[in-house]
Amino acid sequence: MSDDQRYRIDVSVVPHYLKEHSEPEQNRYAFAYRVTIENKGQVAAQLLSRHWLITDGDGQVQEVRGAGVVGEQPTIAPGERHVYTSGTLLTTRVGIMQGSYQMLAEDGHHFDAIIAPFRLAVPGALH
Repeated sequence: MSDDQRYRIDVSVVPHYLKEHSEPEQNRYAFAYRVTIENKGQVAAQLLSRHWLITDGDGQVQEVRGAGVVGEQPTIAPGERHVYTSGTLLTTRVGIMQGSYQMLAEDGHHFDAIIAPFRLAVPGALH
């Protein structure tokens, strides 16, 4: 993460349980998440790749790396945002996702945009 305010990317995530795509009897729980990536810095930046850590309720960690997000490598200008929806499957009713986006600013500076941990949970799974 860069402390330099020229390179400030804020990431917010809203997860949603997909009951219609889940099979609890098979330990398959489907979740969608809507991500908003906002450039609050002073330099346009391109999202090159992603790195996710997905931890299920049993503490098993799945690491996911790849180019871009949902097939795109968007360039986000200062004051602009990029929104996309993706999903994941868990074998437990609850889990946590966190990670980072690897960014390239138009001035050639590479930096990470941090994705704070967020909870995936079947409604009613947490008391």
